[in-house]
Amino acid sequence: MRILVVNAGSSSIKLSLLDDEDQLAGSRELTAHGGRFDEKEVQSSLDKLGAASADAVGHRVVHGGSEFTGPVRLDGTVRAELGALTDLAPLHQPKSLAGIDLVGRALPGLPAVACFDTAFHATMPAAASTYALPERWRRHGQVRRYGFHGLSHAYATRRVSELTGRTPPRLVVCHLGSGASLAAVRDGRSVDTTMGFTPLEGLVMGTRSGTVDPGLVLWLIQHEKISPDELGTALEEDSGLAGLAGTSDMRQVLSRAGRGDDRARQALDVYVHRLCGLAGSMAAALGGLDTLVFTGGVGERAPDIRRRAAAGLSFLGVGLDGVGNTGADGDTDITGPGAPVRAFVIAAREDLEIARQVRGILGP
Repeated sequence: MRILVVNAGSSSIKLSLLDDEDQLAGSRELTAHGGRFDEKEVQSSLDKLGAASADAVGHRVVHGGSEFTGPVRLDGTVRAELGALTDLAPLHQPKSLAGIDLVGRALPGLPAVACFDTAFHATMPAAASTYALPERWRRHGQVRRYGFHGLSHAYATRRVSELTGRTPPRLVVCHLGSGASLAAVRDGRSVDTTMGFTPLEGLVMGTRSGTVDPGLVLWLIQHEKISPDELGTALEEDSGLAGLAGTSDMRQVLSRAGRGDDRARQALDVYVHRLCGLAGSMAAALGGLDTLVFTGGVGERAPDIRRRAAAGLSFLGVGLDGVGNTGADGDTDITGPGAPVRAFVIAAREDLEIARQVRGILGP
């Protein structure tokens, strides 16, 4: 089954065509103009990609709410239900819906499946998914921790299981990119993660703050007279590495830190401190750690971040092979000699996870 994978993000839409053997037959990436995708450009890209030869379409959808805990075939009813979840992800859900609508009009005859970034974390126990907030806020079931990057975490879990020949009993997956999150995975199922109700919770990211004291947010509103809209923009777009170092690009942060730049050094220290602390909490949720995976743009291509993280987690038994870590390219075992915790770099392939889920819904 040939699968067209549609990944509509905040600033671009990526179209990938996978053949029957999951080999990439081609891909196109289009930039949004004024926050919108141009329908003619999308149609042209689909034509050039040969998307009409696909047997089905798989869409990455950021938020499935409490309703969608696995992939689902798209129809008018499902599309309407996804639209009703926009309030839970106002920055991301509209783009996912735009991708569904544009490709649906261009290829109306193809069956389409929605695959959710939140679904992998639907297995979290109540202890991990529940906020300690008034019951009246939690009553309708929407105010909870959802978690995100589930497609990446699911793929990394499956891939490392293939490499090791078994599903790791206690696995922590570090998806480190512009957005970043960790997942605690017990026997292939998510039991905790660092993102929560929104993708703002957790790690320091490229432009997102990660976890901050909610009392600080209240203080800024009350004492600095900052509006909720201004706060939202600042926390989403002007914080994280960008707020600390003046750039969201980890390559630049590492380069400047290596030259002695104090802002970049502090940014790295904060980033790694939060990464190690939350990785430790994921290990605590698992009752220990057997396997550690790095994935995502930073996780795959920043050996110094991996080295620093491993040093901070050495008390858990993490140790990296220096040469293997530095030269890692693609899926690589970077476990250090004698280290009880196995460590891997896994190339992020959300497209393969989406294709697997599409075939699971529609058949091989």
